[in-house]
Amino acid sequence: MSVSNITPSIDHIGFLSPGNYPEADPLSGLDNTLDLFRYGEGLGFNSAWVRQRHLEPGISSATAFLSAATQRTSHIELGTAVIPIGYESPYRLAEDLSTVDVLSRGRLNIGLSAGRPLHADLIAPLAFDGDWENIDFSHQRVLRFADNLKGHYVGDETTVIKTPFGPQRPRLQPYARGLVDRIWYGGGSLSSAGWAGAKGFNLLIGNVTTGEETDEFFVAQSRQLGRYRASGGAEKRVALGRVIVPFDGADAATRRRYADYAAGRHERTLSPQGERRTLFARDIVGKADDILEQLLSDPILPQVREFRLELPYEFHEEEYRQILHDFVTLIAPELGWRSSVRTEI
Repeated sequence: MSVSNITPSIDHIGFLSPGNYPEADPLSGLDNTLDLFRYGEGLGFNSAWVRQRHLEPGISSATAFLSAATQRTSHIELGTAVIPIGYESPYRLAEDLSTVDVLSRGRLNIGLSAGRPLHADLIAPLAFDGDWENIDFSHQRVLRFADNLKGHYVGDETTVIKTPFGPQRPRLQPYARGLVDRIWYGGGSLSSAGWAGAKGFNLLIGNVTTGEETDEFFVAQSRQLGRYRASGGAEKRVALGRVIVPFDGADAATRRRYADYAAGRHERTLSPQGERRTLFARDIVGKADDILEQLLSDPILPQVREFRLELPYEFHEEEYRQILHDFVTLIAPELGWRSSVRTEI
C-alpha cells in the first residue's frame, strides 16, 4: 500500500491497557495499571482506557477500576473500551458510571458494544435469572442505557418519592451532566458503524474488524468509517486504535521479545478468520522511524484526529512504561500532536 500524501493531524492521543495481572496476585497487577494511568498522565497523554473482559486475569469491572483511577489521576480522560452491555443492567450501569464521572469531575468516556456477549453459555446462567436465551442483546440495550443518562424524571410531573431529604421528584442519581455525549460505540461492521452514526454516538475503531465483501483490512475499515459519517456521525469524535510497540528505549533482550510477539501474531493478519471473517491489522513493532513509515501508510489515520495506542496483553509494567514513553516522545509529535506538558526525552 502506498504512503498517504495527506499529513496526519492528531490532536488527542490515548492508550488502552489490558490491566492484566498474575492470577494469584490480582492486587499487584491492578495497582500497577493504576500507576500506569498516573504515569501516562504525567507524559501528557490525553486519555487512558481499559478493556473489560470476563473469566480472564484482567479487568472484569471497568467501572470499579476507573472509580479508583479517578483518585490516582487529576486531568487525563478515562475510558472503557469496551463494556459488553449484554451482561449489564442499563439502569444500574448508568448509576455506576454516572458516579464515576462525578468522581472524575467529568472526565469519563463510555465505550460500549452490543450483541450476544462472549462466553454467554458459561456466564449468562450465572448473571441472569430464568431463560436468558430470550434476553434482548441488541442495540436497544445501548439506547436504554443512554436514555437513563439524560436525567429525565421517572413517572409524570406529579410523581414524588419520600426520602430522608424530603419529597423528591425521582430520577437517576447522580445526574452527570454531559456524560450522555461521551458515549462511544465499538464499531466493527458496516451495520454497527452506520447505527452508531445514526444515533449520534462517538466511534471507536481499532485493529480488529469484520471483512464484508473484502479481504483487505483497510478497505473494510474505510468503508465502515464512511458509513458512520454518512449516517450522521460526521461531527462526532472518532478514535482510531492500533497496536504499536516501539523499542527504541528497550534493551536487546526486550527487543527480541517484542519481535517474537509480533511474529507470533502475524499469520492471523493474512486472511479473514472464522465464520465472521474477522480481519486483523498488523501489529507495528520496531524503531520509531520504521513505525512512523508504517503509520503514514495507514489510510485511516489522516481521517481522524484521535489516536489510541493499544498495549499488548503479554507485557510487564516496566515494558508498558517504556512503550508509552517512546511513543509520546518519538512518534506522537510526528503525527501532529502537541503535548500540554513538558516531557524529557
